[in-house]
Amino acid sequence: MVKDRKRRLIVDGFNVLRSGSRYKDVRGPNPDYDHDWFNRAREMLVNDVAHYAGREWRASVVFDGGGNLESTGEPMRVGDVEVIFSAVGQTADRVIEKLAHEGREHGYEVLVVTSDASIQDTVFGLGVDRMSAEGFCIEIERYYYDAQLDESPKVAQKRTVAERIDSETLAKLRALRDGR
Repeated sequence: MVKDRKRRLIVDGFNVLRSGSRYKDVRGPNPDYDHDWFNRAREMLVNDVAHYAGREWRASVVFDGGGNLESTGEPMRVGDVEVIFSAVGQTADRVIEKLAHEGREHGYEVLVVTSDASIQDTVFGLGVDRMSAEGFCIEIERYYYDAQLDESPKVAQKRTVAERIDSETLAKLRALRDGR
Protein backbone atom coordinates (compact mmCIF):
# COMPACT_ATOMS: atom_id res chain seq x y z
CA MET A 1 0.00 0.00 0.00
CA VAL A 2 1.21 3.50 -0.82
CA LYS A 3 2.01 5.40 2.39
CA ASP A 4 0.20 8.61 1.48
CA ARG A 5 -2.96 6.89 0.22
CA LYS A 6 -6.04 8.36 1.90
CA ARG A 7 -8.98 6.01 2.33
CA ARG A 8 -12.43 6.66 3.81
CA LEU A 9 -14.87 3.90 4.86
CA ILE A 10 -18.49 4.91 5.51
CA VAL A 11 -20.93 2.28 6.79
CA ASP A 12 -24.73 2.61 6.76
CA GLY A 13 -25.22 1.18 10.26
CA PHE A 14 -28.90 0.21 10.43
CA ASN A 15 -28.88 -0.98 6.82
CA VAL A 16 -25.97 -3.36 7.46
CA LEU A 17 -27.52 -4.58 10.73
CA ARG A 18 -30.84 -5.29 8.96
CA SER A 19 -29.44 -6.69 5.69
CA GLY A 20 -26.24 -8.47 6.70
CA SER A 21 -26.44 -12.19 7.49
CA ARG A 22 -23.70 -11.85 10.10
CA TYR A 23 -26.03 -9.87 12.38
CA LYS A 24 -29.17 -12.04 12.06
CA ASP A 25 -28.27 -14.22 15.07
CA VAL A 26 -27.68 -11.14 17.22
CA ARG A 27 -31.04 -9.70 16.17
CA GLY A 28 -32.95 -12.84 17.06
CA PRO A 29 -36.37 -13.68 15.63
CA ASN A 30 -37.85 -10.24 16.41
CA PRO A 31 -35.71 -7.50 14.82
CA ASP A 32 -37.35 -4.65 16.75
CA TYR A 33 -34.91 -2.16 18.18
CA ASP A 34 -34.99 -3.11 21.84
CA HIS A 35 -31.97 -1.93 23.77
CA ASP A 36 -30.34 -5.34 24.27
CA TRP A 37 -30.30 -6.42 20.66
CA PHE A 38 -29.46 -2.96 19.41
CA ASN A 39 -26.50 -2.51 21.75
CA ARG A 40 -25.10 -6.00 21.05
CA ALA A 41 -25.50 -5.69 17.30
CA ARG A 42 -24.21 -2.12 17.16
CA GLU A 43 -21.15 -3.03 19.25
CA MET A 44 -20.48 -6.03 17.03
CA LEU A 45 -20.76 -3.88 13.90
CA VAL A 46 -18.45 -1.16 15.24
CA ASN A 47 -15.87 -3.82 16.21
CA ASP A 48 -16.15 -5.39 12.76
CA VAL A 49 -15.66 -2.00 11.09
CA ALA A 50 -12.61 -1.35 13.28
CA HIS A 51 -11.09 -4.68 12.26
CA TYR A 52 -11.90 -4.19 8.59
CA ALA A 53 -10.59 -0.63 8.51
CA GLY A 54 -7.41 -1.33 10.45
CA ARG A 55 -4.90 1.44 9.92
CA GLU A 56 -5.68 1.75 6.21
CA TRP A 57 -9.08 3.46 6.40
CA ARG A 58 -10.59 6.38 8.24
CA ALA A 59 -13.87 4.73 9.28
CA SER A 60 -17.35 6.01 10.17
CA VAL A 61 -20.54 4.14 11.02
CA VAL A 62 -23.67 6.24 10.48
CA PHE A 63 -26.97 5.44 12.21
CA ASP A 64 -30.31 7.14 11.63
CA GLY A 65 -31.06 9.28 14.68
CA GLY A 66 -33.37 11.74 12.94
CA GLY A 67 -36.42 10.63 14.90
CA ASN A 68 -34.67 11.00 18.26
CA LEU A 69 -35.22 14.44 19.77
CA GLU A 70 -31.98 14.08 21.76
CA SER A 71 -29.78 13.39 18.71
CA THR A 72 -27.42 16.25 17.86
CA GLY A 73 -25.54 14.57 15.03
CA GLU A 74 -22.23 15.01 16.87
CA PRO A 75 -19.76 12.22 16.08
CA MET A 76 -18.48 9.99 18.89
CA ARG A 77 -15.25 7.98 18.81
CA VAL A 78 -15.27 4.30 19.65
CA GLY A 79 -11.64 3.31 19.33
CA ASP A 80 -10.59 4.38 15.85
CA VAL A 81 -14.15 4.38 14.51
CA GLU A 82 -16.29 7.49 14.28
CA VAL A 83 -19.93 6.72 15.21
CA ILE A 84 -22.55 9.21 14.05
CA PHE A 85 -26.27 9.33 14.80
CA SER A 86 -27.88 11.77 12.38
CA ALA A 87 -29.33 14.93 13.95
CA VAL A 88 -33.03 15.49 14.57
CA GLY A 89 -34.83 15.88 11.25
CA GLN A 90 -31.88 14.55 9.23
CA THR A 91 -31.56 11.07 7.76
CA ALA A 92 -28.51 8.82 7.89
CA ASP A 93 -28.68 8.72 4.08
CA ARG A 94 -28.03 12.46 3.92
CA VAL A 95 -25.10 12.21 6.35
CA ILE A 96 -23.57 9.33 4.36
CA GLU A 97 -23.90 11.25 1.10
CA LYS A 98 -22.33 14.33 2.69
CA LEU A 99 -19.39 12.34 4.13
CA ALA A 100 -18.82 10.63 0.78
CA HIS A 101 -18.89 13.96 -1.08
CA GLU A 102 -16.47 15.57 1.43
CA GLY A 103 -14.17 12.55 1.21
CA ARG A 104 -13.94 12.79 -2.57
CA GLU A 105 -13.46 16.59 -2.36
CA HIS A 106 -10.46 16.03 -0.05
CA GLY A 107 -8.90 13.41 -2.32
CA TYR A 108 -9.90 10.30 -0.38
CA GLU A 109 -10.60 6.94 -1.95
CA VAL A 110 -14.12 6.41 -0.53
CA LEU A 111 -15.99 3.14 0.07
CA VAL A 112 -19.63 3.19 1.20
CA VAL A 113 -21.09 0.00 2.68
CA THR A 114 -24.87 -0.18 2.19
CA SER A 115 -27.52 -2.19 0.39
CA ASP A 116 -29.72 0.89 -0.01
CA ALA A 117 -30.05 1.34 -3.78
CA SER A 118 -30.72 5.08 -3.60
CA ILE A 119 -27.55 5.72 -1.57
CA GLN A 120 -25.55 3.47 -3.88
CA ASP A 121 -26.80 5.36 -6.94
CA THR A 122 -26.11 8.75 -5.36
CA VAL A 123 -22.56 7.97 -4.23
CA PHE A 124 -21.76 6.20 -7.49
CA GLY A 125 -22.37 9.52 -9.20
CA LEU A 126 -19.67 10.98 -6.94
CA GLY A 127 -17.12 8.38 -8.07
CA VAL A 128 -17.34 6.45 -4.81
CA ASP A 129 -16.93 2.67 -4.50
CA ARG A 130 -19.78 0.70 -2.97
CA MET A 131 -20.09 -2.59 -1.14
CA SER A 132 -23.34 -4.31 -0.18
CA ALA A 133 -24.16 -5.18 3.42
CA GLU A 134 -23.82 -8.88 2.60
CA GLY A 135 -20.53 -8.27 0.79
CA PHE A 136 -19.24 -6.60 3.95
CA CYS A 137 -20.40 -9.57 6.05
CA ILE A 138 -18.55 -11.96 3.73
CA GLU A 139 -15.38 -9.83 3.94
CA ILE A 140 -15.60 -9.75 7.76
CA GLU A 141 -16.08 -13.53 7.97
CA ARG A 142 -13.05 -13.96 5.69
CA TYR A 143 -11.04 -11.56 7.88
CA TYR A 144 -11.83 -13.50 11.07
CA TYR A 145 -11.17 -16.84 9.34
CA ASP A 146 -7.75 -15.62 8.14
CA ALA A 147 -6.97 -14.24 11.61
CA GLN A 148 -7.83 -17.61 13.15
CA LEU A 149 -5.51 -19.35 10.69
CA ASP A 150 -2.71 -16.96 11.61
CA GLU A 151 -3.08 -17.90 15.27
CA SER A 152 -3.24 -21.68 14.78
CA PRO A 153 0.00 -23.57 15.41
CA LYS A 154 1.96 -24.55 12.34
CA VAL A 155 4.54 -27.28 12.01
CA ALA A 156 7.79 -25.98 10.61
CA GLN A 157 8.90 -27.82 7.50
CA LYS A 158 12.26 -29.47 7.63
CA ARG A 159 14.07 -28.44 4.46
CA THR A 160 16.91 -30.90 3.93
CA VAL A 161 19.26 -31.28 0.99
CA ALA A 162 17.63 -34.66 0.28
CA GLU A 163 14.31 -32.93 -0.37
CA ARG A 164 15.82 -30.49 -2.85
CA ILE A 165 17.84 -32.76 -5.15
CA ASP A 166 16.64 -35.22 -7.77
CA SER A 167 16.22 -38.91 -6.88
CA GLU A 168 19.10 -40.17 -9.08
CA THR A 169 21.64 -37.85 -7.41
CA LEU A 170 20.24 -38.75 -3.98
CA ALA A 171 20.74 -42.49 -4.75
CA LYS A 172 24.36 -41.88 -5.77
CA LEU A 173 25.06 -39.88 -2.59
CA ARG A 174 23.54 -42.61 -0.43
CA ALA A 175 25.67 -45.22 -2.21
CA LEU A 176 28.80 -43.17 -1.51
CA ARG A 177 27.78 -42.69 2.12
CA ASP A 178 27.08 -46.39 2.63
CA GLY A 179 30.35 -47.39 0.92
CA ARG A 180 28.91 -49.29 -2.03
